[in-house]
Amino acid sequence: MDYEIVTLKEKKVMGLNARTSNMDPAMGETIGGLWKRLFEEGLFEAIPDKTGESSIGLYSDYEEGAAGKYDITVGCEVNSSDNVLKDMVLKVIPEGRYAKFVIVGDMSAVGKTWGDIWSIDLNRTFTGDFEEYVSARENGEYEIHIYIAVK
Repeated sequence: MDYEIVTLKEKKVMGLNARTSNMDPAMGETIGGLWKRLFEEGLFEAIPDKTGESSIGLYSDYEEGAAGKYDITVGCEVNSSDNVLKDMVLKVIPEGRYAKFVIVGDMSAVGKTWGDIWSIDLNRTFTGDFEEYVSARENGEYEIHIYIAVK
């Protein structure tokens, strides 16, 4: 699986948040429910001071690495930490080194890529990993970047 190591500056993400784990049978429903609310309730459009139109799924505040609980935040990058909307949180993606995976395909490709990522020894830091949904294409495919924090 191809990836590149990139260095990113700190980013602020505003969005809806929940706590789950990969072992939780309701994990998919929890994460999917946040995405559904974000777009169906018009919350994405309501987020102030967005840096662009990409949406972000941030995995942070890990307990025990990939085996424990973590926070999932779905929203977008913002310029400012002012005016956090009701029912939303502000999270920080730390500055640092990330393994960047680029996916072009349908949404099922995201889950498959995560499965592949878990089988690679990346020397992860678990300080914050995220998916950036960059663009939708006319053929129904998406361009998605997955960033994994590494040492």
